[in-house]
Amino acid sequence: MKKYSVKDIVYISLLIALNIILGRVASIRVPYIGIESVRIGFGGLPIIFAGIAIDPLAGGIVGGVGDLLGYFIGSTGQYMPHFTMTAALTGIIPGFLLRSIKKSDYSLWQLIIAIAIGQTITSIIMVPYFLNILFNVPLVASLPGNLINQAIHIPLYAYMIHVIVKRLVPYMGLSND
Repeated sequence: MKKYSVKDIVYISLLIALNIILGRVASIRVPYIGIESVRIGFGGLPIIFAGIAIDPLAGGIVGGVGDLLGYFIGSTGQYMPHFTMTAALTGIIPGFLLRSIKKSDYSLWQLIIAIAIGQTITSIIMVPYFLNILFNVPLVASLPGNLINQAIHIPLYAYMIHVIVKRLVPYMGLSND
């Protein structure tokens, strides 16, 4: 297990705060039968960035802790650990996939593929499934919105992370190897 430096912990904490702001405050929630079925926002960006720029475990920490703190700060419903696991996997999966390539300079296409695989597993498969089993939200109600949402988010996340990793990571003192 990697031992995080103080600098890494500060970056992880900053990304958790950014995740809460972008995911809970600066996002649009689309309800269905009184339950949030689609959230339009950029809360996943700091999670995926942490998984790629720092390491997959950091992405999982940003996603999991961000979800927990976001729930305690301003949630209206009951806590469901299913979504915390999904948030953690949002950062773990792309980071893990890109780590298996064994290089640090990822192309835009590699980022798109890794993020698409992660978002397909978490946002397109797991979230609608959990909404269905927990709240009886039909898959036909949540799946189309999530598909459209991710068709927009995946290339945006990949492009933004590509630019940020190229320009900021060398100055942040992070080794994304």
